[in-house]
Amino acid sequence: MKRLIAVILSVVMVLTFAASCSSKQGDSKKLKIVTTIFPEYDWVMNLLGDNPAGAEVTMLLDKGVDLHSFQPTVDDIITISSCDLFIYVGGESDAWVHDALKEAVNKDMVVLNLMEVLGSSVVEEEEVPGMQAEEEEEEEGEVEYDEHIWLSLKNAKTLCGKITESLKKIDSANVSVYDSALETYKGKLDDLDGQYQKAVSEGTKDTLIFGDRFPFRYMTDDYKLKYYAAFKGCSAESEASFETIVFLAGKADELGISCILKIENSDGKIAQSIIDNSKDKNRTVLSLDSMQGITGEDVKNGKTYLGIMESNLETLKGALK
Repeated sequence: MKRLIAVILSVVMVLTFAASCSSKQGDSKKLKIVTTIFPEYDWVMNLLGDNPAGAEVTMLLDKGVDLHSFQPTVDDIITISSCDLFIYVGGESDAWVHDALKEAVNKDMVVLNLMEVLGSSVVEEEEVPGMQAEEEEEEEGEVEYDEHIWLSLKNAKTLCGKITESLKKIDSANVSVYDSALETYKGKLDDLDGQYQKAVSEGTKDTLIFGDRFPFRYMTDDYKLKYYAAFKGCSAESEASFETIVFLAGKADELGISCILKIENSDGKIAQSIIDNSKDKNRTVLSLDSMQGITGEDVKNGKTYLGIMESNLETLKGALK
């Protein structure tokens, strides 16, 4: 991967040198903001307010590629190299970013690593009882952190505050616009957070069962929910053992769980197998959206971070009945 990045960077240097020469002779420079994933992109679009500076915002992972398997193209590296603000998650899946930033043309670029912003709030991936073991064991002493930080409304509020600080750094002429947009958006996040709290307090259950990967650790931690799952959130596994399925089916029976959960774009076969191996076959399969497959087309069609979290709330209500 490092060799690939090195080759890409050599191409970038040639192309961006030519671009920088032409820009000196061209029009006034527009602000350019690059985000890796959808939640960051949508937060920025809201925090720009009416976008007085006419900032151009790019979402790199716009083809539905999962964060864990993304590899940047030459065009991606060029786009990053000359931007004013670059926002990325900062987990193991973003290991490519360090090399990509080494030869950035814009030396004044503001770079925002969201996991660094959260600091000690970032949690390790955990293996709960019944969870499928990874085929490739981690090296001793190696810590794997959960990258799905955006699935916490509380994290979102903190991160939006930091993104706003970054916007003000690259565009000090419109500080009041960004501050106002932040307050408006924080109000919406707080309101939705309150709705989640209410749903959890009114639910008759406090445990979720996932027949799938489990990227919702931050959400369950926020509302003190328990969970059992087939795989960790960043797991590459897709086939659950019979032991895992039987364990989760038994938990569903023991706890009287009415719904088995899966994530978006999953075929739901594992969730259905859990139901088939439980005593009560009347359980349903529900889906929570982890926003890892959102495309540029989805954005054009009106998908928003808040809209997806609202939809997840309705699913959560059904799962906690």
